[in-house]
Amino acid sequence: MLDPFGTDIWIADGPVVTVLGFRYPTRMAVIRLADGGLFVWSPVALTDDLKTKVTALGPVRHIVAPNSLHHLFLPEWVNAFPEALVSAPPGLRAKRKDIAFDADLDDRPPPDWAGEIDQVVMRGNKITTEVVFFHRASGTILFTDLLQQFPSGWHTGWRALIARLDLMVEVEPAVPRKFRLAFTDKDAAQTGLAQIRSWPAEQVLMAHGTPVIENAKDYLRRAFNWLA
Repeated sequence: MLDPFGTDIWIADGPVVTVLGFRYPTRMAVIRLADGGLFVWSPVALTDDLKTKVTALGPVRHIVAPNSLHHLFLPEWVNAFPEALVSAPPGLRAKRKDIAFDADLDDRPPPDWAGEIDQVVMRGNKITTEVVFFHRASGTILFTDLLQQFPSGWHTGWRALIARLDLMVEVEPAVPRKFRLAFTDKDAAQTGLAQIRSWPAEQVLMAHGTPVIENAKDYLRRAFNWLA
């Protein structure tokens, strides 16, 4: 299923993946650029149905991994769309030497999507360095793992206790406690956060959690008040 999420942006939920014994739902986004080409963010498993729906929107021009943890399904997208340019976040080239990346993500959007999608690198975290994007046309900020939320009952047993202590089951998406502790360079993180807060956000999308579709700037202030 590929569902509209605003002007020229669609989202699709993929299969559940297991990491260190914890089950994670997956989600991707597809953004149509002004030239008609598609920007694919954090791709999920590529089924025949999803491929058909994506190609109906336009040609896939960019495949983007937003952090070094979201790479499981990249090879199948690269194989399916060999003409697309593949962009890597900090740390992923060394981790996935089997993937031929075309570009590295930093704080400046490349010419292909400059003026349509802004981006900033959230530096200073020991777990992963995430690139956060802002799609201007839909007013959407795209987070990957820095914001998460799991429904009540998703985890059971000792994992439910760990999830609660890690702030993964809050009433709204939150920065997990492990990521908060992993921000060892708070100055670097605050620099990235200042850029994020400057964007005129209307909604917030994340790979693992319920999207925020109203009062986005107030929500972001609450979500990151521990860092500011």
